[in-house]
Amino acid sequence: MRIAFTHNLQTTHDEAQAEFDREETVAEITAALRSLGHEVARVDVGGGSAATLVKALEQLAPDLVFNTAEGTHGRFREAFFPGLFEQLALPFTGSDAYVCALTLDKQITKMLLARHGIPTPRWLFVDADTDVGALDVGALRYPVIIKPNFEGSSKGITLDSIVEDPATLRARIDELVRKYPSGLLIEEFIVGRDVVVPFLEAASPATGGVLEPAAYRFDERVIGKRKYAIYDYELKCVSSDAVEVECPAPLAPALRAHLLELSKKVFSVLGVRDLGRIDWRLADDGSVYFLEVNALPSLEPGAGIYLSGALAGLTRTADVLDAVIASAARRHGLVVAASPFARAKKLKVGLTYNLKRVVPKHAGDDDSEAEYDSATTIDALARAIAADGHQVVRLEATRDIVRRLPDAGVDVVFNLAEGIAGRGREAAVPAMLEHLGIPFSGSEAATMAIALDKAAAKAVVAQAGVPTPRALVVSRADQALGALRYPAIVKPNAEGSSKGVSPKSVVEDEAALRRELAEQLARYQQPLLVEEFLPGREFTVGVLGDAHAPRVLPPMEIVFVEPDSKHPVYAFGDKLDWSKKIRYDAPAKVSAGLAAEIERVALGAWRALHCRDVARFDLRCDADGRVCFIEVNTLPGLTPGWSDLCMISEAAGMPYQALISAILAPAIARRAATRGGHGTQHTREDAA
Repeated sequence: MRIAFTHNLQTTHDEAQAEFDREETVAEITAALRSLGHEVARVDVGGGSAATLVKALEQLAPDLVFNTAEGTHGRFREAFFPGLFEQLALPFTGSDAYVCALTLDKQITKMLLARHGIPTPRWLFVDADTDVGALDVGALRYPVIIKPNFEGSSKGITLDSIVEDPATLRARIDELVRKYPSGLLIEEFIVGRDVVVPFLEAASPATGGVLEPAAYRFDERVIGKRKYAIYDYELKCVSSDAVEVECPAPLAPALRAHLLELSKKVFSVLGVRDLGRIDWRLADDGSVYFLEVNALPSLEPGAGIYLSGALAGLTRTADVLDAVIASAARRHGLVVAASPFARAKKLKVGLTYNLKRVVPKHAGDDDSEAEYDSATTIDALARAIAADGHQVVRLEATRDIVRRLPDAGVDVVFNLAEGIAGRGREAAVPAMLEHLGIPFSGSEAATMAIALDKAAAKAVVAQAGVPTPRALVVSRADQALGALRYPAIVKPNAEGSSKGVSPKSVVEDEAALRRELAEQLARYQQPLLVEEFLPGREFTVGVLGDAHAPRVLPPMEIVFVEPDSKHPVYAFGDKLDWSKKIRYDAPAKVSAGLAAEIERVALGAWRALHCRDVARFDLRCDADGRVCFIEVNTLPGLTPGWSDLCMISEAAGMPYQALISAILAPAIARRAATRGGHGTQHTREDAA
């Protein structure tokens, strides 16, 4: 396709050109478009008159205009070029002239969205014709922030933009209205943090094009000297090395879901097309406030749209730009012959798993494959991965996986393989993937091996200061037990899914313990863990995210409504049929203090074991109410509507599709990072 790339080239570093594209950006966009097979002509719209531009476009006769031009003068400047393209009947990327004019006007945008129920800070608008003396500045809550109404890239915003009293505000209005006569927005300042939500219309069908939120992280050596943390012109355009973009933003699941829904509504109400970005302010109390929307978001290297795009499978600059072209082409009825978009966006995702063929119905049945997954679960996983636009290659982890995996040609692997035998079985597939250099979801092989060994995992987390009940490993029924306190619980040391756990696993004296040891040793042929029994409440906690930025989901409580004994346990039989004896409270009904302690213990164990991407922690309170670590599952079940983690995520406002995407996203980002893409989690954004 023949593409005219229209842009404003930045030739100076003054504020007037802050929104223009640097030569490095123009060169990268041009190269990326050409790598997609397009014929690209660079067109700097600031190099001449409108008549000259029209003549150039007529000579080029492009199939599509790829537009990043910001314009130079007036309140209509961002709309000028889209309006021109409309009059010339030229297909172009991005929103139309009306939307570009609307979104450049912060006040009108806020007025429209407020009528649609979008929360926004209270504000006043003033311009050169406003009688400042008659302005009711006392009606606002202070501090307030004063900023130009028709500017982007934080132009006109400095530390002095935060005003704490009416007298100072009037003086600042008099000063700034001379510089920005078109108008100023005076907005109640929200103490909190900025979060941005990018938009790529063609990238994420499941969310209507809304991508993962990103947050700004400021260098404390710079921001620590300030009373208010704001992303001002100095940080955005001069000292940008002091700013990192963190993606995904560290948000509680419910807040993330709320933010995505609000963003979807904003983009829909305003009619933003192809690409965009919303700036939100999150108050310290958790409230969300709309600040502004950008219909011409930055495409600078390292911009948030690339980081969020990488989590949707768009790991290169070219992939993001191709998504923009794809939606524009669809809107204008263009046929992009042999477009690489589908190939570039979609990854070949291997799905490694062990298929369950022996299905226990009752607690005493054969549980040898209890940790394996049913065909129904694997089908649901494959559908969820494919819904993000990926090609799924199913790789059952039978013994010949060693031969099949290297030849599968996958880009990344969603790993659910439990392994076949031995204490290191859950580490087998991750170890192979590490050897082959194939990125995969979930923890590394070393963590998998330690986590499956309950005693080893407990030792590691205890060393890190995380409370856990005292325990010992027993290999023989006649082994010396030392000073063990009763009641105690017995279970296989290297099994999951509550295998071996039943009401009689809890013993109150040595004789009962010896009997249970003999029975379980004979059945499981492996060492057993004997642990002091904790009588308090039991919780299970899901944690998602890369190793360094985990997100703790609200805990779920396992409530024993009809216990079989005075020492109830979450038994293997309960997981087969929990309808009578167990109730799941998701989220758990806990005090703020207990919730914080549950999160502290879960995160402490996550960090001590070097988990990543996903894990589920089983916690229980002792007689004094102290939260203790019991065990971790680094391959938690993912059966929709049934597995603990799925129930937790649903209750937290994260549907199954989003959960699977969240687990896979860090692996995709790691792949991008190793290939030199835009997938790193913390990266500098040179301009918004």
